[in-house]
Amino acid sequence: MFHRLPVPRMSTSAPQGHTWTQWVKKEDEEEDPLDQLISRSGCAASHFAVQECMAQHQDWRQCQPQVQAFKDCMSEQQSRRREELQRRKEQASAHH
Repeated sequence: MFHRLPVPRMSTSAPQGHTWTQWVKKEDEEEDPLDQLISRSGCAASHFAVQECMAQHQDWRQCQPQVQAFKDCMSEQQSRRREELQRRKEQASAHH
């Protein structure tokens, strides 16, 4: 079973700006595409750190180091992906 940590949901009725819910993935459900992307990126640990911090503090402002580390990880992964796609494109055009 996959447990998802509390995720902030914007709410106009909540004065603090967030309400917190616990999501639990059932075994017969498909994995969330976002979770799949994060898992494949190699940035799951930093994403988990953001979720842990948010669950503990319930205030994104207190989690900026974790958010920045996750952002940096994803940016690096996207850069590597772009470079790989460019190499493949160049190799394909060289073979034609």
